[in-house]
Amino acid sequence: MIEASGTVQLVGPPVIEARGLVKRFGSFTAVDGIDVRVEPGEAFGFLGPNGAGKSSTMRMIGAVSPPTVGHLRVLGSDPATHGPAIRARIGVVPQEDMLDTELSVTDNLLIYGRYFGLPVRELRPRIAGLLDFMQLADRARDRVEPLSGGMKRRLVIARALLNAPDLLLLDEPTTGLDPQARHLVWDRLYQLKQRGVTIVLTTHYMDEAEQLCDRLVVMDGGRIVAEGAPRDLVAAHATREVLELRFAPGEQGDAVGLLDGVAERVEQLPDRVLLYTTDADRTVAAVTERGVRPDQTMVRRSSLEDVFLRLTGRSLVE
Repeated sequence: MIEASGTVQLVGPPVIEARGLVKRFGSFTAVDGIDVRVEPGEAFGFLGPNGAGKSSTMRMIGAVSPPTVGHLRVLGSDPATHGPAIRARIGVVPQEDMLDTELSVTDNLLIYGRYFGLPVRELRPRIAGLLDFMQLADRARDRVEPLSGGMKRRLVIARALLNAPDLLLLDEPTTGLDPQARHLVWDRLYQLKQRGVTIVLTTHYMDEAEQLCDRLVVMDGGRIVAEGAPRDLVAAHATREVLELRFAPGEQGDAVGLLDGVAERVEQLPDRVLLYTTDADRTVAAVTERGVRPDQTMVRRSSLEDVFLRLTGRSLVE
């Protein structure tokens, strides 16, 4: 069914259904009993710090790493028994491009397409269409090696679409790209979603998740700590606004002691103080009444990044 907006709305059984999904590597548990359901035509995201279990989950969904425990169905089938059939209907964009840099753009796609048993006479027009879709048509004969990072990433996405997949898995699809390249990739992924392709991605970019995902889960320590639409997660785990205060060197410590109770939550960072509030104007007035005089004051809307950091912490995980 197609809505007036032009977006394909699909109905049917879930594309991905996982219950109690566990992945262990020896004594280490990478994924610890998660439940996930992805509907047809949905854009679904996995967010989490390094080591949260996102990539391990994606590999199980991609039918290349068997679950240790739990129920998993992808495109209605069990990856343990129908792995090749599932992989034939999936497009995968890994973190690393893994292109043959000595070959041309077209030859990279031709060779990859042959893995699916597609005849050359069918592949050539399909490749031409995909290169045009990813704005790479003028590079068709160029070697891959001198291409920019953004062009290589778009080529990897074109490669993942060669088999006309029902499910597209993207692991950190725009890491390392400049803003223009990122927005071009976002636009193409949005168009694919409009055509009814189910998209599952991992990302470290909160704005990317907000732009692309209908729903997402936040993972930490192999478990799901929150799930929902980006807007709903912000409403549930953050205040409406955030007041950021910056102070002159040496003054922040004294000021923090005067801010207790001035907002729903006060968070001290090395370079600023964050006040989470439902009414920033009232909070600014309260800060002034207590004699606090920051060098800089900024009010912004709460974001998915605020939710992510609150749920997973600010400590760097390597």
